[in-house]
Amino acid sequence: MERAVNGAPPVDPRSPPPRLATWLLARLLAPSVRDTILGDLAEQFAHDMRLAPDQGATVRRAWQRYWRELLHAPRTWLLPRLRTSQDAHHISPRDNLMTHLVADIRFALRTMSRRIGTTAIMIVTLALGIGASTAIFSAVYPILVRTLPYPDSDRLMALWERESDLTKSNIGFATFDDIERSTRSFAAMAAMSSWSATMTTEREPIQFTGQLVTPAFFSVLGVKPAMGRDFVAADNARDVTRVIILSHAVWRDVFQGDRSIIEKSVTLDGTMFRVIGVMPETFENVLSPSAQVWSPLRYNLTLPWACRTCRHIRAIARRRAGVSAEQASAEIDLIAGNLFRDHPSDYSGTGMLAPSLARDLTDGVRPALLAVLGAVLLVLLVASLNVSNLLLARGASRRGEFAIRSALGAGSGRLVRQLLTESLLLAVFGGVLGLAVAAVGVRALVALGPPELPRLSAIGINGSVLLFSLVLTTVIGSLFGLVPAWKGSRLDVQRELRDGSRGVVGSARVTRTAIVVSEVALALVLLVGSGLLLRSMRQLLAVSPGFEPAGLLTMQVQAGAGRISNDTIVREFFTSTLDAVRRAPGVAAAAYTSQFPLSGDFDGYGVHIQSRPNVNPSNDPGLFRYAVSDQYFETMRIPLSRGRTFTARDIAGQPAVAIINASFARKHFEGVNPIGERVRVGAHDTGPWREIVGVVGDVKQVSLEATESDAIYVPEAQWDSPDYAMTVVVRAQGSAIAMAPAVRAAIWTFDKNQPISRVATAAHLIAGTAAERRFVLVLFEAFAAVALVLAAAGIYGVLLGSVTERTREFGIRAAFGATRGSLVRMVLRQGMAMTMVGLAVGAALAVFASRTITGMLYGVSGVDPATYLSVMAALLFVALIACLVPATRAARVDPAIALRHD
Repeated sequence: MERAVNGAPPVDPRSPPPRLATWLLARLLAPSVRDTILGDLAEQFAHDMRLAPDQGATVRRAWQRYWRELLHAPRTWLLPRLRTSQDAHHISPRDNLMTHLVADIRFALRTMSRRIGTTAIMIVTLALGIGASTAIFSAVYPILVRTLPYPDSDRLMALWERESDLTKSNIGFATFDDIERSTRSFAAMAAMSSWSATMTTEREPIQFTGQLVTPAFFSVLGVKPAMGRDFVAADNARDVTRVIILSHAVWRDVFQGDRSIIEKSVTLDGTMFRVIGVMPETFENVLSPSAQVWSPLRYNLTLPWACRTCRHIRAIARRRAGVSAEQASAEIDLIAGNLFRDHPSDYSGTGMLAPSLARDLTDGVRPALLAVLGAVLLVLLVASLNVSNLLLARGASRRGEFAIRSALGAGSGRLVRQLLTESLLLAVFGGVLGLAVAAVGVRALVALGPPELPRLSAIGINGSVLLFSLVLTTVIGSLFGLVPAWKGSRLDVQRELRDGSRGVVGSARVTRTAIVVSEVALALVLLVGSGLLLRSMRQLLAVSPGFEPAGLLTMQVQAGAGRISNDTIVREFFTSTLDAVRRAPGVAAAAYTSQFPLSGDFDGYGVHIQSRPNVNPSNDPGLFRYAVSDQYFETMRIPLSRGRTFTARDIAGQPAVAIINASFARKHFEGVNPIGERVRVGAHDTGPWREIVGVVGDVKQVSLEATESDAIYVPEAQWDSPDYAMTVVVRAQGSAIAMAPAVRAAIWTFDKNQPISRVATAAHLIAGTAAERRFVLVLFEAFAAVALVLAAAGIYGVLLGSVTERTREFGIRAAFGATRGSLVRMVLRQGMAMTMVGLAVGAALAVFASRTITGMLYGVSGVDPATYLSVMAALLFVALIACLVPATRAARVDPAIALRHD
């Protein structure tokens, strides 16, 4: 035992080497050298432990040296190769294979380093293809493939009523209540509606987005709060203290992670709520991703808005174990049929829909995601073809090397393994760099993704994505290396040794030409798709929304926060707020509305025409209902066709009036002047008859592409009960968005605690309606640009290689009088011929592929001639540019030098 140094405990030179390093070395070293090397390393470790006077430095140095030897262990794999041929039979097959593999890797690395420029191009090309594919897979997998993040999620179903046009719609609470009491196929059902609540603080009010749900909501999903308890039936009564469950983010950020928050009270909209639970951090609400708080719906059948025709709630259900989706749907149809028979005036009799929840959530985005996935796979294919082309060109220049190695005894299998090793190494480097590209791509996807994209928070790099990238890298490395490897193994050794490197045989040229043709064709497919989407977007954004969006600012104001507790005060609040806004500097006009066009609002009612009664009132038309202030049409600049607009005299106590849009007038008052006709909005047997005093132009409410929807406008002051959330509309004298601070200040002058949300210009809202198309367009444009560059690089590479291989031919032609122009035209003809064949093939493929994006096109055909011709012209121009450099090089060949170096 050594003496202590400077009072430190003595170092024991008999301490064993690092166990993990020893275990790894024992498995990495060839058996023939394992014991010798491990023994030498153990002696060196013991020696190092005795040398240094400082204990810490002693141990650290000894361990560092031992681990360094582990990192250098691959060198020792080559030791068996140094043995003579007489000892070869002592080497096991496993040792021999490992030795050859390491030798192949080392040789491949040296070969790649000698052509660092070409190697870098291939790695970057693969990184773009693999990275883009991995990023798109990270979005497609959680949305379209992975099950919902709930136990037995395949048993979850959505419930919808079906409109007369067979589209789905929300259901009424009375309908939900009847189904919940009658069903035997479902273990639990839940209803929900959106909710916005405001908490007043010492600074600014905090507005929460939430859901009002029936008590079984979380039970249907199969999740429980991480803290506290779930809702129970007693919480749903209207005469008890209201309760609330918080999201983990709200508990952490707003309440500073206070674990004693359970059973404490918070005030929202002037009402006391008792906190009973906090959801887990991992909880993902696919039904309302932005929801932050939940509270019981507290509906019962005595409430006027809990009727059958008041279709404003969504419903979900969980099937019982052992009940199939078909059985559950059949029971829903049976119950719906009984309801329609018992309440014929409340239903149109078209049935109900009960799709799986996963399918229901993804139906809207499935075509777009599949189209994007197809586009990125085309890019990956183009990238792989480009790398194969470069490898073929490299292989052509190494034919002499392969011939010599074959003459020295290397078999065809040995050459194939060497070339495949190089291909796999390239793929590995490209895959590693591709993961970095994918990480950037995922962030871009989340930022660009439309708000309605489900499961946006689940998009990311995870184990499944890494496995996909690994498999993709391996498959690509194997596939794009097969052709060069096959070509390299089929050499005529004697001919290659005799002819040297005079040129490339015709089959190699044909293969490389076919690859370039394929690249051009695939690039054309992507460019056509991008062009069609671009033209469609322009056509869509050129559609008039029915009002003048320029200079229009919108913001939603929520009446609440405790000081507004009844209908009269609500109306006074909005009247005073509107007056304050109109007095703000820079405001040309202002008004408010219960729902703003193209903002995602949806408020539909049935309308009954007094002069055209239906036997079954449920068959009366439905339309959008707008409760608006005076000056609304003037502020929005919605054109007036007949009659008048609302004035300040259209208030409660005055004759009830209404304004209809042109679409409603055409459908129900064709050939008749609708002015003076009377209609009733809502229930067919309650509410006042309203006189139509005006007809205005149609406004796009849902989207720019949707057909004109029927609409009716009523003075907000004459509506049965006020809307507690209204959108303030401001026509600015200058920049709309620059007016936002002044408008906010005007509203807060009246009450600083009133929350303001959804501040946006009308132009921004209109652009948002095309978010899904824009998302797909941006991705297609990016992929098409990459494919175009790769195709141009492929043309350039093939022609440059051809010029190099045909240098002697060009020298002879020049010696016999060929002009530079004729040589340039010869090379250009070769390049443009490949391009034209690729365009012909690509055009046929594009006609077929464009069917996948037909659903995303507006006003443009999938075989639009203008798009095809413009894209083909652009691709021809790029190909011409790619041909010029090799053609110019061919023209500059010096006959004397070319012939002398033959």
